[in-house]
Amino acid sequence: MGSTGESEGKPNCSRPPAIRFIEHLKKSAISYKTYQAIVLIVTFFAYLTYHATRKTTSVVKSALDPQSPDTELKSSISWTRFYAQKPLETTRGSWVLGSGWAPFNGVDGTALLGELDVSFLFVYATGMYFSGHVGDRMNLRIFLTIGMIGTGLFTALFGVGYWLSIHSFYYYLVVQMLAGLFQSTGWPSVVAVVGNWFGKKKRGLIMGIWNAHTSLGNITGSVVASALLKYGWGWSMVVPGFGIALVGLALFLLLPVSPESVGATIDNDEWLSPRKEGDETTEPLLRTKSEEKDAVGFLEAWRIPGVAPFALCLFFAKLVAYTFLYWLPFYISHNAIEGRYLSNEEAGNLSTLFDVGGVVGGILAGHISDRLDARAITAASFMYCAIPALFFFRSYGHVSMTLSIVLMLITGMFVNGPYALITTAVSADLGTHSSLKGNARALATVTAIIDGTGSIGAAIGPLLTGYISAKSWSAVFTMLMVAALIAGLLLTRLVVAEVADKIHRLTTTTTSQDLPGSRPPATEEV
Repeated sequence: MGSTGESEGKPNCSRPPAIRFIEHLKKSAISYKTYQAIVLIVTFFAYLTYHATRKTTSVVKSALDPQSPDTELKSSISWTRFYAQKPLETTRGSWVLGSGWAPFNGVDGTALLGELDVSFLFVYATGMYFSGHVGDRMNLRIFLTIGMIGTGLFTALFGVGYWLSIHSFYYYLVVQMLAGLFQSTGWPSVVAVVGNWFGKKKRGLIMGIWNAHTSLGNITGSVVASALLKYGWGWSMVVPGFGIALVGLALFLLLPVSPESVGATIDNDEWLSPRKEGDETTEPLLRTKSEEKDAVGFLEAWRIPGVAPFALCLFFAKLVAYTFLYWLPFYISHNAIEGRYLSNEEAGNLSTLFDVGGVVGGILAGHISDRLDARAITAASFMYCAIPALFFFRSYGHVSMTLSIVLMLITGMFVNGPYALITTAVSADLGTHSSLKGNARALATVTAIIDGTGSIGAAIGPLLTGYISAKSWSAVFTMLMVAALIAGLLLTRLVVAEVADKIHRLTTTTTSQDLPGSRPPATEEV
């Protein structure tokens, strides 16, 4: 990648320390496919820890503000039932499990938690635009290491407030904002690194599988935070914080950011090979009338065909996804299932099923989009299917535990499927658009534009939920269904273009086959 600033002629100087050590032990150079495997594994666990630290807040907020709108009922049923036979005191003598934490346990506690979410996500979204720009111009291995260690530091500092008995809302607000700033270094950078090493063939499926780190990170964060909650909510923040810092150090030692940076020779692997004549060139999403020779800047990247529609679609898709990310454990613990309320730990563990569905949805969306060669059709279809899924989850999720689990899995699949597809395969497609003439330095910028715009929606959703949920959870789900509908509609132009293109291809192929003495032509280049 051109942004590494490292000489291709002296690859040994830029190889990560652990890579040099491995080659020293092997007494031979690492193969291209081995580099690919290292990139996938390291970036997978790196972004898994990014999401794990992001998810912990949603579990902890149930302990900070345990009161539901029906406080008296919940107090008499939930906390007595689940903790009557357990010692309520945690390792912190001044905090009793279920008593909440000032200032979040007051009447405006839910709104304050919503403000924490929106402050984190707005800084995250804003930082994303700058991170993409910076990431395209410096060594991504160093950039990611700084981001991960910074994320770990401020995640841990949020938890330190527990031991220092900090009850100032502004302390937690500032810490969350700084955590959001460092979190913004992650996504543009890991997508850029993966995009440097892998071509377009089967990108949807491969990146759909790779993108499982998002849901698995949410699951890991939920399980770890829920398990540690009984020892004091501070542990639920500090332990994941140390975790991402350690993974960041491992990334610094291992990650090769591009083939050029380590002097790797590209194999003639069909997955890596450049597009052959006519291969996927008729895809409407990637059409362009002119080609630019200069490096693409921020405004120019917005004008790449498909960037604006997908960025705006992701705005509403992430609004839905992040509302679940930050509020699902809280929602579960505040809404009875089969007539009983779940504890914070039970709610946190149950919420992981949404992310299990998300793993399936991401892989399925990527595979379908590869088979159909239609990213927009796939993303829009999933968003439309998310609408009835949200309706049924809200209406019938409380009837029984089994039904709640099934509906949560289905909802997670349809909500996270298009979100995963757009932030991975679509971003990589557009970041390597033909107008860039192979200039990989625009990859992080394009990724940052799409995900940064989506992250603004991700900030608005949890903020609105913090206020609306105090009055009606049904209104929250109505907001989510409307957002899903708008997300699908924003892709209408691209969907129509993809459908028209497929009809044109089918018609052309049929006409050619009907001509006397003709044979099916090779794919034509548009």
